Amino acid sequence: MTLTSKQRVTVISLNLSLGNYRQFQKEIITAAKAKQAGSVCFANVHMTIESKFNPGIAEAVNKADWVLCDGVPLLWSMKWLYGIKQDRATGLDMLPDLLQSAEETGVSVFFYGSTPEILKQTVDVCRQKYPKLTVAGTLSPPFRVLTPEEEAEVIEQISRSGAGLVFVSLGCPKQEVWMAKMRGQIPAVLLGIGGALPVLAGDVKRSPDWMQRAGLEWLFRFAQEPKRLFKRYAVTNSLYTWYLMKQLVSKTKSL
Repeated sequence: MTLTSKQRVTVISLNLSLGNYRQFQKEIITAAKAKQAGSVCFANVHMTIESKFNPGIAEAVNKADWVLCDGVPLLWSMKWLYGIKQDRATGLDMLPDLLQSAEETGVSVFFYGSTPEILKQTVDVCRQKYPKLTVAGTLSPPFRVLTPEEEAEVIEQISRSGAGLVFVSLGCPKQEVWMAKMRGQIPAVLLGIGGALPVLAGDVKRSPDWMQRAGLEWLFRFAQEPKRLFKRYAVTNSLYTWYLMKQLVSKTKSL
C-alpha cells in the first residue's frame, strides 16, 4: 500500500518528497495508527553527499516513504532547480509534533538508539509534556554490528511493543541503512531523527530561531563542536556546492 504521494524531485543524489509540513505530519500519524510499515528520512547536506559517494546509502534513503527536507540548503536548491517553495521539515521539529499527535490519537511510540541516559531523560520529558502518551519501549543497542540473533531480538521487541512510531537515533547514515533493512519487518513507521533526542531531553541546546530561518543552524553546531565538525562541514559543504552547480548547469543546457 502506498503511504504517501510519490511526487518527488531530485537534488544531486536524493529524491525529495514534495508537500507541506502538516500534510507530512498527518500522513505519518495516519500510517502509524494503521500500523503500516514505513520509513522517514530527514535529508540535509551531509546525507546528500554521503549518498552521492555511496550508492547503497542513496538507495536506502530514496526507498523511504518520505524523504523530507531538513537542511535549508536543500530548500534553496529546490527553489533554484525547480522553482518550488518547499516547507522545511526537520527531525527536531517533527519529533515533538508527532509525539503530541501520537498522544492525541492513541498511537504508542518506541525510542531506538542513542544512550541509556538520553533515553531515560527522553521518557521523563515525555511523561511531563505528554502525560497521556504511551511510550511502548526504549532500546539502546551496542555500538557494533549486531549478530543475526540480536537483530531478530530487536525486531521482535519493537514489533511486540505495539508501537506505531519508532524514533531511530543512530546517526546518519547508519540509521537510514538500518531503517531500509527493517522496513517491512516492523509494523510501524520508522523515523531517522539523528541527534534530536538529546535536544528534546534538554541535554543539547538548539540554535535560535533566526539562525534556523537563515540556514545557519550548522554554524551554531560548529561553534559548539569545532574540532569534530570542521572537516565534515568544510568538505561536505564544498562538495554540495560543486555538485549543485553541476546540476544547475546541466539543467540550464537542457532547456
